[in-house]
Amino acid sequence: MIIAGAAFVLWLVPSFAVAATDPPTAFGIPFDFILFALTLLGVALFHHHTLQVALTGLGTIALYKLAFTGFKAGEGLPGLLSHLAHEWVILANLLCLLLGFALLSKHFEESHIPSVLPKYLPGQAKGAFALLAMVFVLSSFLDNIAAALIGGTMAHTVFRGKVHIGYLAAIVAASNAGGSGSVVGDTTTTMMWIDGVSPAEVFHAYVAAVVALVLFGIPAALQQNKYSPLRAYEPGGAHVDWGRVGIVAFILVTAISTNVYINLVHAEIADHFPFIGVAVALAILVSAPVRKPDWSLLPDATKGTIFLLALVTCASMMPVEKLPVASWQSAMGLGFISAVFDNIPLTALALKQGGYDWGMLAYTVGFGGSMIWFGSS
Repeated sequence: MIIAGAAFVLWLVPSFAVAATDPPTAFGIPFDFILFALTLLGVALFHHHTLQVALTGLGTIALYKLAFTGFKAGEGLPGLLSHLAHEWVILANLLCLLLGFALLSKHFEESHIPSVLPKYLPGQAKGAFALLAMVFVLSSFLDNIAAALIGGTMAHTVFRGKVHIGYLAAIVAASNAGGSGSVVGDTTTTMMWIDGVSPAEVFHAYVAAVVALVLFGIPAALQQNKYSPLRAYEPGGAHVDWGRVGIVAFILVTAISTNVYINLVHAEIADHFPFIGVAVALAILVSAPVRKPDWSLLPDATKGTIFLLALVTCASMMPVEKLPVASWQSAMGLGFISAVFDNIPLTALALKQGGYDWGMLAYTVGFGGSMIWFGSS
Protein backbone atom coordinates (compact mmCIF):
# COMPACT_ATOMS: atom_id res chain seq x y z
CA MET A 1 0.00 0.00 0.00
CA ILE A 2 2.87 2.37 0.85
CA ILE A 3 4.49 1.60 -2.53
CA ALA A 4 1.24 2.26 -4.39
CA GLY A 5 0.72 5.49 -2.44
CA ALA A 6 4.22 6.59 -3.38
CA ALA A 7 3.51 5.67 -7.00
CA PHE A 8 0.40 7.85 -6.92
CA VAL A 9 2.43 10.81 -5.69
CA LEU A 10 5.23 10.20 -8.24
CA TRP A 11 2.62 9.99 -10.98
CA LEU A 12 1.36 13.44 -9.99
CA VAL A 13 4.66 15.20 -9.27
CA PRO A 14 6.13 15.90 -12.77
CA SER A 15 3.46 18.29 -13.97
CA PHE A 16 3.12 19.92 -10.55
CA ALA A 17 6.76 20.96 -10.35
CA VAL A 18 6.03 24.08 -12.38
CA ALA A 19 2.84 24.92 -10.53
CA ALA A 20 4.32 26.38 -7.36
CA THR A 21 2.41 29.64 -7.84
CA ASP A 22 -0.97 27.92 -7.84
CA PRO A 23 -2.76 28.05 -4.47
CA PRO A 24 -2.35 26.14 -2.21
CA THR A 25 0.12 23.26 -2.67
CA ALA A 26 2.08 20.69 -0.69
CA PHE A 27 5.40 19.58 -2.18
CA GLY A 28 4.31 21.27 -5.41
CA ILE A 29 1.10 19.22 -5.57
CA PRO A 30 -2.24 21.08 -5.44
CA PHE A 31 -3.92 20.38 -2.12
CA ASP A 32 -7.03 19.16 -3.95
CA PHE A 33 -5.12 16.04 -4.95
CA ILE A 34 -3.75 15.54 -1.45
CA LEU A 35 -7.31 15.46 -0.07
CA PHE A 36 -8.39 13.14 -2.88
CA ALA A 37 -5.49 10.75 -2.22
CA LEU A 38 -6.26 10.77 1.52
CA THR A 39 -9.89 9.89 0.74
CA LEU A 40 -8.80 6.91 -1.38
CA LEU A 41 -6.32 5.86 1.29
CA GLY A 42 -9.09 6.04 3.89
CA VAL A 43 -11.29 3.82 1.72
CA ALA A 44 -8.47 1.27 1.46
CA LEU A 45 -7.69 1.31 5.19
CA PHE A 46 -11.22 1.50 6.61
CA HIS A 47 -12.93 -0.90 4.22
CA HIS A 48 -15.78 -1.55 6.68
CA HIS A 49 -16.71 2.15 6.62
CA THR A 50 -16.18 3.01 2.96
CA LEU A 51 -19.42 4.99 2.51
CA GLN A 52 -18.70 7.21 5.52
CA VAL A 53 -15.11 7.78 4.38
CA ALA A 54 -16.18 8.65 0.82
CA LEU A 55 -18.86 11.09 1.97
CA THR A 56 -16.46 12.68 4.47
CA GLY A 57 -13.87 13.08 1.73
CA LEU A 58 -16.44 14.59 -0.63
CA GLY A 59 -17.58 17.07 2.02
CA THR A 60 -14.00 18.02 2.89
CA ILE A 61 -13.00 18.58 -0.75
CA ALA A 62 -16.15 20.63 -1.42
CA LEU A 63 -15.55 22.83 1.65
CA TYR A 64 -11.90 23.28 0.69
CA LYS A 65 -12.80 24.42 -2.81
CA LEU A 66 -15.53 26.69 -1.48
CA ALA A 67 -13.06 28.34 0.86
CA PHE A 68 -9.87 28.48 -1.23
CA THR A 69 -9.87 27.60 -4.92
CA GLY A 70 -13.40 27.76 -6.27
CA PHE A 71 -14.68 25.59 -9.10
CA LYS A 72 -14.23 25.71 -12.86
CA ALA A 73 -17.80 26.97 -13.11
CA GLY A 74 -17.22 29.81 -10.64
CA GLU A 75 -16.56 30.78 -7.04
CA GLY A 76 -18.44 29.92 -3.88
CA LEU A 77 -21.83 28.24 -3.65
CA PRO A 78 -22.95 29.31 -7.15
CA GLY A 79 -19.81 27.67 -8.52
CA LEU A 80 -20.56 24.44 -6.64
CA LEU A 81 -24.16 24.39 -7.86
CA SER A 82 -23.04 25.02 -11.45
CA HIS A 83 -20.51 22.22 -11.14
CA LEU A 84 -23.14 19.77 -9.89
CA ALA A 85 -25.53 20.89 -12.63
CA HIS A 86 -22.84 20.00 -15.16
CA GLU A 87 -22.21 16.56 -13.59
CA TRP A 88 -25.74 15.47 -12.76
CA VAL A 89 -26.40 13.57 -16.01
CA ILE A 90 -23.32 11.36 -15.62
CA LEU A 91 -24.12 10.74 -11.95
CA ALA A 92 -27.79 9.94 -12.68
CA ASN A 93 -26.82 7.55 -15.48
CA LEU A 94 -24.38 5.77 -13.17
CA LEU A 95 -26.98 5.57 -10.40
CA CYS A 96 -29.57 3.94 -12.66
CA LEU A 97 -27.11 1.63 -14.41
CA LEU A 98 -25.42 0.36 -11.25
CA LEU A 99 -28.74 -0.38 -9.55
CA GLY A 100 -30.20 -1.80 -12.76
CA PHE A 101 -27.25 -4.10 -13.40
CA ALA A 102 -27.48 -5.39 -9.82
CA LEU A 103 -31.04 -6.52 -10.58
CA LEU A 104 -29.96 -7.83 -13.99
CA SER A 105 -27.24 -9.98 -12.40
CA LYS A 106 -29.80 -11.51 -10.05
CA HIS A 107 -32.10 -12.29 -12.99
CA PHE A 108 -29.22 -14.10 -14.68
CA GLU A 109 -28.33 -16.01 -11.52
CA GLU A 110 -31.95 -17.15 -11.07
CA SER A 111 -32.18 -18.21 -14.71
CA HIS A 112 -30.27 -21.37 -13.59
CA ILE A 113 -27.75 -20.97 -16.41
CA PRO A 114 -24.91 -20.97 -13.82
CA SER A 115 -26.20 -24.35 -12.60
CA VAL A 116 -26.38 -25.84 -16.10
CA LEU A 117 -23.09 -24.53 -17.52
CA PRO A 118 -20.79 -26.88 -15.53
CA LYS A 119 -22.17 -29.97 -17.31
CA TYR A 120 -20.42 -28.77 -20.48
CA LEU A 121 -17.00 -28.65 -18.81
CA PRO A 122 -14.37 -31.20 -19.87
CA GLY A 123 -12.56 -33.14 -17.16
CA GLN A 124 -9.25 -32.50 -15.41
CA ALA A 125 -7.22 -29.31 -15.97
CA LYS A 126 -9.00 -28.48 -19.24
CA GLY A 127 -12.25 -28.18 -17.34
CA ALA A 128 -10.67 -25.97 -14.69
CA PHE A 129 -9.40 -23.61 -17.39
CA ALA A 130 -12.74 -23.73 -19.23
CA LEU A 131 -14.51 -22.62 -16.04
CA LEU A 132 -12.20 -19.59 -15.85
CA ALA A 133 -13.00 -18.85 -19.50
CA MET A 134 -16.73 -19.03 -18.64
CA VAL A 135 -16.24 -16.46 -15.87
CA PHE A 136 -14.32 -14.30 -18.35
CA VAL A 137 -17.23 -14.40 -20.82
CA LEU A 138 -19.91 -13.89 -18.14
CA SER A 139 -18.09 -10.78 -16.95
CA SER A 140 -18.39 -9.25 -20.41
CA PHE A 141 -22.08 -8.57 -19.77
CA LEU A 142 -22.47 -9.05 -16.01
CA ASP A 143 -20.99 -7.03 -13.18
CA ASN A 144 -17.58 -8.50 -12.37
CA ILE A 145 -18.59 -9.12 -8.75
CA ALA A 146 -21.57 -11.18 -9.92
CA ALA A 147 -19.41 -13.06 -12.43
CA ALA A 148 -16.85 -13.89 -9.74
CA LEU A 149 -19.54 -15.06 -7.31
CA ILE A 150 -21.15 -17.24 -9.98
CA GLY A 151 -17.72 -18.64 -10.86
CA GLY A 152 -16.98 -19.35 -7.22
CA THR A 153 -20.30 -21.13 -6.81
CA MET A 154 -19.68 -23.28 -9.90
CA ALA A 155 -16.15 -24.09 -8.72
CA HIS A 156 -17.40 -25.10 -5.27
CA THR A 157 -19.85 -27.47 -6.95
CA VAL A 158 -17.66 -29.13 -9.58
CA PHE A 159 -14.63 -29.46 -7.30
CA ARG A 160 -16.75 -30.88 -4.46
CA GLY A 161 -15.93 -28.01 -2.10
CA LYS A 162 -12.15 -28.30 -2.50
CA VAL A 163 -11.12 -25.08 -4.28
CA HIS A 164 -7.50 -23.93 -4.03
CA ILE A 165 -6.98 -20.33 -2.89
CA GLY A 166 -4.89 -19.72 -6.01
CA TYR A 167 -7.79 -20.83 -8.17
CA LEU A 168 -10.12 -18.48 -6.31
CA ALA A 169 -7.71 -15.64 -7.12
CA ALA A 170 -7.78 -16.75 -10.77
CA ILE A 171 -11.60 -16.55 -10.76
CA VAL A 172 -11.38 -12.95 -9.54
CA ALA A 173 -8.71 -12.17 -12.16
CA ALA A 174 -10.86 -13.72 -14.90
CA SER A 175 -13.88 -11.65 -13.87
CA ASN A 176 -11.82 -8.44 -13.87
CA ALA A 177 -10.16 -9.21 -17.22
CA GLY A 178 -13.41 -10.28 -18.86
CA GLY A 179 -15.15 -6.97 -18.19
CA SER A 180 -12.29 -4.79 -19.40
CA GLY A 181 -13.21 -4.76 -23.10
CA SER A 182 -16.98 -4.41 -22.74
CA VAL A 183 -18.86 -1.20 -21.97
CA VAL A 184 -21.44 -3.20 -19.99
CA GLY A 185 -18.90 -5.48 -18.31
CA ASP A 186 -17.38 -3.19 -15.70
CA THR A 187 -18.24 0.06 -13.95
CA THR A 188 -15.09 1.74 -15.32
CA THR A 189 -15.91 0.90 -18.93
CA THR A 190 -19.55 1.86 -18.40
CA MET A 191 -18.32 5.25 -17.17
CA MET A 192 -16.30 5.62 -20.37
CA TRP A 193 -19.37 4.72 -22.42
CA ILE A 194 -21.55 7.24 -20.58
CA ASP A 195 -18.84 9.86 -21.14
CA GLY A 196 -19.04 9.38 -24.90
CA VAL A 197 -16.28 6.84 -25.54
CA SER A 198 -17.27 4.45 -28.34
CA PRO A 199 -17.46 0.73 -27.44
CA ALA A 200 -15.06 0.14 -30.35
CA GLU A 201 -12.44 2.27 -28.56
CA VAL A 202 -12.64 -0.03 -25.52
CA PHE A 203 -12.97 -3.42 -27.21
CA HIS A 204 -9.27 -3.87 -28.00
CA ALA A 205 -8.64 -4.21 -24.26
CA TYR A 206 -9.42 -7.87 -24.93
CA VAL A 207 -6.09 -8.22 -26.75
CA ALA A 208 -4.33 -7.91 -23.40
CA ALA A 209 -7.15 -9.50 -21.39
CA VAL A 210 -7.14 -12.75 -23.39
CA VAL A 211 -3.35 -13.02 -23.09
CA ALA A 212 -3.68 -12.44 -19.34
CA LEU A 213 -6.33 -15.18 -19.09
CA VAL A 214 -3.93 -17.65 -20.70
CA LEU A 215 -0.97 -16.57 -18.56
CA PHE A 216 -2.71 -16.87 -15.19
CA GLY A 217 -5.41 -19.37 -16.18
CA ILE A 218 -3.22 -22.28 -17.24
CA PRO A 219 -1.05 -22.35 -14.07
CA ALA A 220 -4.17 -21.89 -11.90
CA ALA A 221 -5.98 -24.73 -13.69
CA LEU A 222 -2.98 -27.06 -13.31
CA GLN A 223 -2.70 -26.15 -9.63
CA GLN A 224 -6.41 -26.76 -9.04
CA ASN A 225 -6.29 -30.06 -10.94
CA LYS A 226 -3.46 -31.24 -8.70
CA TYR A 227 -5.35 -30.12 -5.59
CA SER A 228 -8.78 -31.49 -6.56
CA PRO A 229 -9.43 -32.77 -10.12
CA LEU A 230 -12.69 -31.92 -11.86
CA ARG A 231 -14.99 -34.91 -12.18
CA ALA A 232 -18.08 -35.47 -14.33
CA TYR A 233 -20.92 -33.24 -13.13
CA GLU A 234 -24.69 -33.57 -13.46
CA PRO A 235 -26.78 -30.44 -12.81
CA GLY A 236 -29.42 -32.37 -10.87
CA GLY A 237 -32.49 -31.54 -12.90
CA ALA A 238 -31.92 -27.78 -13.16
CA HIS A 239 -33.81 -26.17 -16.04
CA VAL A 240 -33.03 -22.84 -17.66
CA ASP A 241 -35.62 -20.13 -17.01
CA TRP A 242 -35.75 -18.63 -20.49
CA GLY A 243 -38.05 -15.87 -19.29
CA ARG A 244 -35.26 -14.45 -17.14
CA VAL A 245 -32.72 -14.98 -19.91
CA GLY A 246 -34.97 -12.94 -22.19
CA ILE A 247 -35.21 -10.18 -19.58
CA VAL A 248 -31.41 -10.01 -19.29
CA ALA A 249 -31.11 -9.73 -23.08
CA PHE A 250 -33.92 -7.15 -23.21
CA ILE A 251 -32.26 -4.90 -20.62
CA LEU A 252 -28.84 -5.10 -22.30
CA VAL A 253 -30.27 -4.44 -25.78
CA THR A 254 -32.30 -1.51 -24.43
CA ALA A 255 -29.22 0.08 -22.84
CA ILE A 256 -27.02 -0.37 -25.91
CA SER A 257 -29.63 0.66 -28.50
CA THR A 258 -30.62 3.75 -26.49
CA ASN A 259 -27.03 4.92 -26.21
CA VAL A 260 -26.33 4.31 -29.92
CA TYR A 261 -29.53 6.09 -31.00
CA ILE A 262 -29.02 9.14 -28.79
CA ASN A 263 -25.37 9.58 -29.73
CA LEU A 264 -25.93 9.09 -33.47
CA VAL A 265 -29.26 10.87 -33.97
CA HIS A 266 -29.56 13.34 -31.07
CA ALA A 267 -25.97 13.93 -29.97
CA GLU A 268 -26.77 17.57 -29.14
CA ILE A 269 -29.01 16.54 -26.22
CA ALA A 270 -27.00 13.54 -24.97
CA ASP A 271 -25.47 15.61 -22.15
CA HIS A 272 -28.78 17.05 -20.99
CA PHE A 273 -30.64 13.97 -19.73
CA PRO A 274 -29.68 10.49 -18.38
CA PHE A 275 -31.21 8.63 -21.33
CA ILE A 276 -29.32 5.34 -20.82
CA GLY A 277 -30.06 5.07 -17.12
CA VAL A 278 -33.74 5.89 -17.53
CA ALA A 279 -34.02 3.40 -20.42
CA VAL A 280 -32.59 0.62 -18.23
CA ALA A 281 -34.93 1.54 -15.37
CA LEU A 282 -37.93 1.47 -17.71
CA ALA A 283 -36.82 -1.87 -19.20
CA ILE A 284 -36.71 -3.38 -15.70
CA LEU A 285 -40.17 -2.03 -14.84
CA VAL A 286 -41.70 -3.14 -18.16
CA SER A 287 -40.32 -6.66 -17.74
CA ALA A 288 -41.35 -6.94 -14.08
CA PRO A 289 -44.71 -8.64 -14.85
CA VAL A 290 -42.82 -11.43 -16.66
CA ARG A 291 -40.39 -12.10 -13.79
CA LYS A 292 -40.36 -10.00 -10.62
CA PRO A 293 -36.96 -8.44 -9.89
CA ASP A 294 -35.43 -9.06 -6.47
CA TRP A 295 -36.17 -5.60 -5.06
CA SER A 296 -34.61 -6.61 -1.72
CA LEU A 297 -31.19 -6.11 -3.33
CA LEU A 298 -31.71 -2.38 -3.73
CA PRO A 299 -30.93 -1.14 -0.18
CA ASP A 300 -27.42 -2.64 -0.14
CA ALA A 301 -26.87 -1.82 -3.81
CA THR A 302 -27.89 1.78 -3.13
CA LYS A 303 -25.28 2.13 -0.39
CA GLY A 304 -22.57 0.83 -2.71
CA THR A 305 -23.76 3.09 -5.51
CA ILE A 306 -23.76 6.21 -3.31
CA PHE A 307 -20.21 5.32 -2.25
CA LEU A 308 -19.07 5.15 -5.88
CA LEU A 309 -20.94 8.33 -6.84
CA ALA A 310 -19.26 10.17 -3.97
CA LEU A 311 -15.82 9.13 -5.25
CA VAL A 312 -16.71 10.06 -8.83
CA THR A 313 -17.90 13.48 -7.64
CA CYS A 314 -14.64 13.95 -5.74
CA ALA A 315 -12.71 13.17 -8.92
CA SER A 316 -14.82 15.62 -10.93
CA MET A 317 -13.64 18.44 -8.66
CA MET A 318 -9.93 17.84 -9.29
CA PRO A 319 -7.85 20.29 -11.39
CA VAL A 320 -7.16 17.65 -14.04
CA GLU A 321 -5.34 20.13 -16.28
CA LYS A 322 -2.41 19.77 -13.88
CA LEU A 323 -2.16 15.99 -14.21
CA PRO A 324 0.68 14.33 -16.14
CA VAL A 325 0.11 14.09 -19.89
CA ALA A 326 -1.97 11.07 -20.90
CA SER A 327 0.35 8.31 -22.15
CA TRP A 328 0.82 4.56 -21.98
CA GLN A 329 3.15 5.12 -19.01
CA SER A 330 0.51 7.03 -17.05
CA ALA A 331 -2.11 4.41 -18.00
CA MET A 332 0.17 1.68 -16.64
CA GLY A 333 0.78 3.77 -13.53
CA LEU A 334 -2.95 4.05 -12.92
CA GLY A 335 -3.20 0.28 -13.32
CA PHE A 336 -0.66 -0.36 -10.58
CA ILE A 337 -2.28 2.26 -8.36
CA SER A 338 -5.67 0.57 -8.83
CA ALA A 339 -4.25 -2.48 -7.04
CA VAL A 340 -4.72 -0.45 -3.85
CA PHE A 341 -6.99 2.50 -4.63
CA ASP A 342 -10.49 2.15 -6.06
CA ASN A 343 -10.36 2.26 -9.86
CA ILE A 344 -13.65 4.18 -10.21
CA PRO A 345 -12.31 7.61 -9.18
CA LEU A 346 -9.04 6.94 -11.02
CA THR A 347 -11.05 6.33 -14.20
CA ALA A 348 -13.10 9.46 -13.53
CA LEU A 349 -9.87 11.48 -13.32
CA ALA A 350 -8.64 10.04 -16.61
CA LEU A 351 -11.97 10.78 -18.33
CA LYS A 352 -11.88 14.38 -17.13
CA GLN A 353 -8.34 14.73 -18.45
CA GLY A 354 -8.90 12.94 -21.78
CA GLY A 355 -6.36 11.81 -24.35
CA TYR A 356 -5.96 8.18 -23.26
CA ASP A 357 -6.06 5.00 -25.29
CA TRP A 358 -9.30 3.92 -23.65
CA GLY A 359 -8.84 0.23 -24.36
CA MET A 360 -5.47 0.22 -22.66
CA LEU A 361 -6.76 2.24 -19.73
CA ALA A 362 -9.78 -0.07 -19.38
CA TYR A 363 -7.46 -3.06 -19.17
CA THR A 364 -4.92 -1.52 -16.77
CA VAL A 365 -7.39 -0.12 -14.24
CA GLY A 366 -9.79 -3.06 -14.65
CA PHE A 367 -7.25 -5.85 -14.32
CA GLY A 368 -4.88 -3.98 -12.00
CA GLY A 369 -7.12 -4.60 -9.00
CA SER A 370 -6.40 -8.33 -9.30
CA MET A 371 -2.84 -7.87 -8.04
CA ILE A 372 -3.68 -7.45 -4.34
CA TRP A 373 -6.53 -9.02 -2.38
CA PHE A 374 -8.09 -5.67 -1.43
CA GLY A 375 -7.58 -4.07 -4.87
CA SER A 376 -10.94 -5.19 -6.23
CA SER A 377 -14.44 -5.61 -4.83
